[in-house]
Amino acid sequence: MKKSAIRIATLALFSMAVASGPLLLSKAYAAGSDTPSSPPASDSSKKKKDKSSSIEDPKFLAAYRTAYTSIYDRGDYATAIEQLKALNREDVADVANLIGYSYRKLGNYQASKQYYEQALADDPNHVRTWQYYGLWQLEQGNREQAKYHLDKVAQLAGTNSTEYRSLADALEKQPGTGLVY
Repeated sequence: MKKSAIRIATLALFSMAVASGPLLLSKAYAAGSDTPSSPPASDSSKKKKDKSSSIEDPKFLAAYRTAYTSIYDRGDYATAIEQLKALNREDVADVANLIGYSYRKLGNYQASKQYYEQALADDPNHVRTWQYYGLWQLEQGNREQAKYHLDKVAQLAGTNSTEYRSLADALEKQPGTGLVY
């Protein structure tokens, strides 16, 4: 029952995000969506390839959305990891975050941590990664670290954001209940 309620709520939030996309474009990108955000501007002294070129590529976007659907609509995390890695864009925070999320859902916490940290290295203000990494911390029993992540989400997106509420709700649950988020 609870799982279907979460799915319905997720679908409702997704529908609202799609409907209000043009109005909230920058916030939706910062929080994570089925369209990845452009990487933050890099220091001109760093010699990096142009990260934004594939973000606007229709083929990249279509492949990203396919992986997003594999995760959130079908719960097929292993396939999503393959699809996301095939993009060869783990330097995009949205991509690294979804790989981390998928690994976490599969129970591979070490790989999940690696990708969450990669996402935050790519974009230190990536709200969805702070949320998901906070849930990771909670699943590991690191409540203080999860609270730190909650504070970071509050700073970046506010206490009324869905990311904040999700992590705050998880922190309100009793420790040791074995719940996986």
